[in-house]
Amino acid sequence: MLNYHLDFLPERPLKPRLTGFTMVMDKGLSVRQAEDFMESGAEYTDIIKLGWATSLVTPKLEEKLKVYRSCGIPFYLGGTLFECFLVRNALDEYKKLLNRFDIEHVEISDGSIEINHEKKCEIIADFAKDFRVLSEVGSKDAEKIIAPYKWIQMMLDEISAGSERVIAEARESGNVGIFRGTGEVRSGLVDEILTKVPNDKIIWEAPNKAQQTWFIKFAGPNVNLGNIAPSEIIPLETLRIGVRSDTFHEFLPK
Repeated sequence: MLNYHLDFLPERPLKPRLTGFTMVMDKGLSVRQAEDFMESGAEYTDIIKLGWATSLVTPKLEEKLKVYRSCGIPFYLGGTLFECFLVRNALDEYKKLLNRFDIEHVEISDGSIEINHEKKCEIIADFAKDFRVLSEVGSKDAEKIIAPYKWIQMMLDEISAGSERVIAEARESGNVGIFRGTGEVRSGLVDEILTKVPNDKIIWEAPNKAQQTWFIKFAGPNVNLGNIAPSEIIPLETLRIGVRSDTFHEFLPK
């Protein structure tokens, strides 16, 4: 909702959005910080990830989740926490944890551990019976380079197994996976992925402004972006509609 009219702004879909989807990463906000974030950012936030395993040690977790729930914002626990339970052979306990906190979404990832991909897809299919699955593709290990054809096949397989959207790994630092160590986008990889995988099925992790700008210029204002800091949710929205210098000329008449 805009406070006043301005011509030549790209159309942004209303929630629940299938495109122009923004995933925000909460790395341990307090209850009060969550309330402040929701006051200004709820309209532009589609889902919140409680980063990696921060939910294990965040004080007043249930109170904070009530804040998000009261604003109608879904949330989920970071994929690293899933991996923590997986390596301990405790996935049944993980499901109980999700049910305890009434969490509808779950992230299935293998960024920190090695999982046979067929096994990962079986886990996705199993969780998809009771939860809405987001699965992450790509490694957190900067030394592990995955060929584009493997990215494509893994994404397609995970969607077929029951993942609603696949998340392209970048970490909260934005320097692995779809990005080089410098933070530069692996543009050839992104381009090749989009020849086979529908853009609306991908959430591109893009924590930095330059990365967000690149994706908006490349794929339009309604590209799905993730790992956005709470303080960056409104700045990102201005990038999406072309009222920030980085995308200022993108949507004006030529």
